[in-house]
Amino acid sequence: MALSRMFRLNELCHSKNIIFLKNSVCEVKPPNSVRTFRRGRDQNQPKGAAIWEYETMRAHAIKMLKKPVRLFKRQTEEFHYRSNTLLKQIEEKWHGLTPGEKVFVPICALNVLVFGAWRIQRLQPFMLRYFCSNPGSKSVCLPMILSTFSHYSGFHLLANMYVLHSFSTGAVHSLGKEQFLGLYLGAGVISSFTSYVYKVVTKQPGLSLGASGAIMAILGYVCTQYPDTKLGIILLPIFTFSAGAAIKVIVGIDTAGVLLGWKFFDHAAHLGGAACGIMWALWGNQQIWAKREPILHYWHELRGSIK
Repeated sequence: MALSRMFRLNELCHSKNIIFLKNSVCEVKPPNSVRTFRRGRDQNQPKGAAIWEYETMRAHAIKMLKKPVRLFKRQTEEFHYRSNTLLKQIEEKWHGLTPGEKVFVPICALNVLVFGAWRIQRLQPFMLRYFCSNPGSKSVCLPMILSTFSHYSGFHLLANMYVLHSFSTGAVHSLGKEQFLGLYLGAGVISSFTSYVYKVVTKQPGLSLGASGAIMAILGYVCTQYPDTKLGIILLPIFTFSAGAAIKVIVGIDTAGVLLGWKFFDHAAHLGGAACGIMWALWGNQQIWAKREPILHYWHELRGSIK
């Protein structure tokens, strides 16, 4: 061991004559000029190592603090990527739909939303007032159109949307999406008004809801415009019949329901919607829609020229 100065071995003991005995102990006391050492860290440890240790711990702490932020950022980026991918897939599927399906999808979505609203207990009073047509209600006008999108039974909703999807493609192809939507909404109001009149005349109050009246208008239009089209029944595909015969049978059943007072369906609303669709196919399309030029001219003047 190197010390600050060299010294002789005989200086370590009090006696100059060193005698090694078995049980004797030679007490060594280094002189005052000899530098002593401690185990462990010296108080005069170089400051560079301490600073290095501190910076290492600080960097580790910063890394642990930034770890949740990086995780959140990574999850956010992943969410945006998946959202953009889903939106692109929806956009591709939307562009692949036919014009009739593009009109059907929003109508079906609104009916599903209203159907879900019926399941919320707190909304029951609001739904009964505004989404059910009833001549004795405090609100009479607004439910005439809102009840067209209202279904309380899941089977009722499924059946109506299936029929609408089946006939919307042909109707939109013939009418165009604007005229189709006008006929659908207008027939919904007319069918509700027909139901009002029937309930008041027969003094049979009651609630009515569903898209059947508006769908009957689309059905009546297609069957009248294309009477030779072959139709079939869902569960019995082997039985086919012409569209002209189908609308006659349907109108006959609803007429019997009105005369006999059947209450399972709102037969008066069905008749009102079917009459609206048949009338539009025989007369309205040529006498009303074909003469819309003055309305378009007036609206163009109101909007002004394109700059």
